[in-house]
Amino acid sequence: MNSEIWLGLLAGAAFGFVIQRVGATSAGKMARAHLMLEGDIPRFMLMTVVLSAIGLFGLQLAGVDNTRLLPTSLVATGVAGILFGIGWGICGYCPGTTWAAAGEGRLDAVFALLGGLAGTAVFAHFHETLIPLLYGPTNIGQISLGGWLGSRLAGLVLLVGLFGCCIWLIGRLWGRKHGA
Repeated sequence: MNSEIWLGLLAGAAFGFVIQRVGATSAGKMARAHLMLEGDIPRFMLMTVVLSAIGLFGLQLAGVDNTRLLPTSLVATGVAGILFGIGWGICGYCPGTTWAAAGEGRLDAVFALLGGLAGTAVFAHFHETLIPLLYGPTNIGQISLGGWLGSRLAGLVLLVGLFGCCIWLIGRLWGRKHGA
């Protein structure tokens, strides 16, 4: 195996460890987060996006990034969001936490993982038919925050500032609102 695979495995294991430590492998804790009773998981998710954005910006500055923007389709994104939300609501896990919870031996996560894999297989089978139907009609091109603002740095600063405020507000409001 080459170094990129080892680096990916190491990063995945580290992220899985953090997911487990924050409690995102617990469907009950996920439910409490969705009910706005606990803010640990939402704050963790926002922080993950912030740190990833900063890391990607650093890789872009160093000239070692290998990213490409995919076109944005309102219908495809809407359908995907609905399916994602239904799956998360039914099983209590998002795709990443499903793998981590299955690794812990949680039987409900194993079934959620099998369902996700079955859904992926169905999508792959109908991919050639679905792409023109879902992507074509509402394809609005490549969109990025940096492109919208005219500068990658401005996009990063806005994202970090906005998500930082959200992290702070979740910590302040969710805990006090529910007496935690």
